[in-house]
Amino acid sequence: MASILLNPNFTIATTATTTSRLNHPALSTAPIYSSKVILKNPNPTALFFKPPSHSLPAEPTSQRFLVRSALRPEYIPNRIDDPKYVRIFDTTLRDGEQSPGASMTSKEKIDIARQLAKLGVDIIEAGFPAASKDDFEAVKMIAKEVGNTVEEDGHVPVICGLARCNRNDISTSWEAVKYAKRPRVHTFIATSEIHMKYKLKKSEEEVVEIATEMVKYARSLGCNDVEFSPEDAGRSNREFLYKILGEVIKAGATTLNIPDTVGYTVCDEFGQLIADIKSNTPGIENVIISTHCQNDLGLATANTIAGACAGARQVEVTINGIGERAGNASLEEVVMTIKCRGEQVLGGLYTGINTRHIAMTSKMVAEYSGLLVQPHKAIVGANAFAHESGIHQDGMLKHKETYEIISPEDIGLFRKNESGIVLGKLR
Repeated sequence: MASILLNPNFTIATTATTTSRLNHPALSTAPIYSSKVILKNPNPTALFFKPPSHSLPAEPTSQRFLVRSALRPEYIPNRIDDPKYVRIFDTTLRDGEQSPGASMTSKEKIDIARQLAKLGVDIIEAGFPAASKDDFEAVKMIAKEVGNTVEEDGHVPVICGLARCNRNDISTSWEAVKYAKRPRVHTFIATSEIHMKYKLKKSEEEVVEIATEMVKYARSLGCNDVEFSPEDAGRSNREFLYKILGEVIKAGATTLNIPDTVGYTVCDEFGQLIADIKSNTPGIENVIISTHCQNDLGLATANTIAGACAGARQVEVTINGIGERAGNASLEEVVMTIKCRGEQVLGGLYTGINTRHIAMTSKMVAEYSGLLVQPHKAIVGANAFAHESGIHQDGMLKHKETYEIISPEDIGLFRKNESGIVLGKLR
């Protein structure tokens, strides 16, 4: 929150009520409820925010892209009946909160989890229950409340807890998430040579044994939805990956998440990694392949899309791309890429996200985490739908699709005027 308070674009007025205004230089009113303060923008621009609801008109009839109208496939942990459906796994409350400078109260986490459910994410990774008592209680509350709330479209998200490959972490995670209608335990262990040698100080054989035993242990607790991640898969030996992934499948894993933990791979490389795992891992046809791409080289979104094109049917993302170091693949970027280009160049891929909740969710996460969104951030930045160049303004006045491949209405923003023009320098 401190970084927001220092933003010169806002003046702050305290209030005796619990109403707070979502902060975004391109947005105006639309209060939400929290224990924060009211943020007032003295210089509103061409867009304003209106919370999506069932009373709003149907999805904008833009010709920019085709919108698949198929219903979300029934949730089955280890398979998806529609091969073109991509599950959205949101880890804002776990990896996102690990961003330097970010912190959220338990109440704020529950509020965000509720909003993620409205957004339509398939899986909410609610936290790391073994990390602290507070995190355990927050995950437990989210499992009980959000994990049992049926949205208007009948959707109930999976509630997931992270755990290292040890009994205490796994049992603690299960104790937190088991109250959800659809609980999941996500366990991980490093598989790259550098991690095994210097961090774990274990051999490949020892790592395989630990991974398989801990997946079996998670299943023995009654958890029928177990995700396994080979940490630093992007730098791991391919043959070793095929071996350990095949063994955890036999042990009962239902989703195999392939993390580019340090954001090291490039698009072709990561896409080929997913393709190779799909082609060479015994039993892979019985599980879901997932991606988790960090953004150290600025390639997280591109790598995530490459992974989906190569066969991954779950993608791990965060709101506004927040996360460790340079962050994660951004939910809004991945989802809108699939929505905008899915039918044309991505083989018909689609998600279950209600994109008109993106703006609301982005602003909530920015306010609660204290991490401002850069103005030129794709999709949700203040300048994402602003046009200052005279050439661009001319095109916008004549036909908006000359310079906008998506419309602000698609993410829940509405124009105060039809032009979208921002005045620039006067000479």
